[in-house]
Amino acid sequence: SMPLLYLRPLVLYIETSSGWILQAEAISLLVGFISVNNSPWTDYSAYSYFQIVTMCDLVMILFFYIIHIFRIYRKLTCVSWPLAEFLHYLIGTILLLIASIVAASKSYNLTGLVAGATFGFLATILCVLSIWSSYKVSCITQSTSKYHA
Repeated sequence: SMPLLYLRPLVLYIETSSGWILQAEAISLLVGFISVNNSPWTDYSAYSYFQIVTMCDLVMILFFYIIHIFRIYRKLTCVSWPLAEFLHYLIGTILLLIASIVAASKSYNLTGLVAGATFGFLATILCVLSIWSSYKVSCITQSTSKYHA
């Protein structure tokens, strides 16, 4: 039926390795945010920075998720989507790594803060995997298109 046709791109993207990594990133960012949010803070600026970075990363991940699911990149060809996604992950990963290091150093063994920092590091690793997998795919695509043009 008609509503199932709209869900097909979502299901197809979720089944890819990029879709799995994206879901794992979103979940780890959300768990890290909630862990820090529900803990007593030892340093206001450190944990407000951590929360801002995790939420901005989460919003951008959802933005690119929607771009892939609805194939918006096919309609908006004026934007280099692989470059935009690569820059998002590069900048987001660096900021998330800094935020996680700061959060871990200021946690003073408070369980929620340690958990938040841990999930921040997990999300950082997943972002690196995302960069690596998308860079690998775009390099393979470019190298094969050069020789088969």
